[in-house]
Amino acid sequence: MPTTSRKRPRSYDPARTRAAVLAQSGHVREAVRGLTPEQLARPTRLGDWTVRDLVAHIGMALTAVHRALDRPAPPERTVQVTEWPFATAGKSAAIADFTRRLAADHPDLDAYLAGVDESLRALLDTHPGGRLLQTNAGALPLDDYVVTRAVELVVHTDDLNTAVPGLGVPLDRQALATATRLLADALALKAPGGATEVRVPPYAVVQCVEGPRHTRGTPPNVVETDPLTWLRLATGRLTWADAVKDAKVSASGERADLGGLLPILG
Repeated sequence: MPTTSRKRPRSYDPARTRAAVLAQSGHVREAVRGLTPEQLARPTRLGDWTVRDLVAHIGMALTAVHRALDRPAPPERTVQVTEWPFATAGKSAAIADFTRRLAADHPDLDAYLAGVDESLRALLDTHPGGRLLQTNAGALPLDDYVVTRAVELVVHTDDLNTAVPGLGVPLDRQALATATRLLADALALKAPGGATEVRVPPYAVVQCVEGPRHTRGTPPNVVETDPLTWLRLATGRLTWADAVKDAKVSASGERADLGGLLPILG
C-alpha cells in the first residue's frame, strides 16, 4: 500500500454522500425490477459473473456497512479513505464466493435490494458518522466508508449498463463526482509528485508523478479524460493503450503515460 500522503485528504459532505449512495441504490433497484430472466442470465465483463451475480454483489457492497457496524468499534483510526482502493486486491476469490451464495440465496432480487435499502437507511440514521469501523482497508469512520460505497455503486452501475444494452441506469451526479475524486486522489497517493496534472472535468484535478513541478501556466505533462473513462481506467475495465488509441484520453508530455500506474482499484 502506498504511504499516506502528507497532503490533507479531501473532505466529503456526509449528508450529500449519504443521499448520493441512497439515490444510486434506488436507480439500480428500479432498473433491476424490470430485468427479464434472460437479461439476468447475461454475462458481464466481470469474469464468469452473470447479471444476477452482479446485482447480488451490488447489494453485498451496501451490506458491508451492516457487517462493519456489527463488529466492535476499533480504538483508533488507522487509514485515510484515499487508501481504501489499495486494500481490495487479493480479495477477489472470497468476494466471488460470497457473491454467488447471495445470488443463490436471494432469487427475488427486488425484495433483496429493498431490504438492503431499508436496513441501510435505518443504520445511517442510527449511527453517528464518526463511529469507527474495522474494514478490509483498516479502521476509518462511517462517513468515510460511505464514500467508498459510492465508488462501488457507480462502478458496478456502469458494469450493469455495459452488460445489458439499453438498460441506461442513471448515474447520480454526486455519486459519480465522489467516485471520480476518490480514485483520482488515490492515483496521487500512489504516484506522489507534481510533474503530471490529471484532469477529469468537471470533478477532479490532481497532481502526481515525480519530476519537475510546474508553478504557472500550462503544465508540461497533462492527462485529461471524462469521468466514466477515468473510472474504467482506474478499475481495469479499460486499458490505457485502448483508451489512448480510441481517443478517450488525451495525454501530452513525457510523463503523461499512466499505463504503469493503472488500475488503482483491484
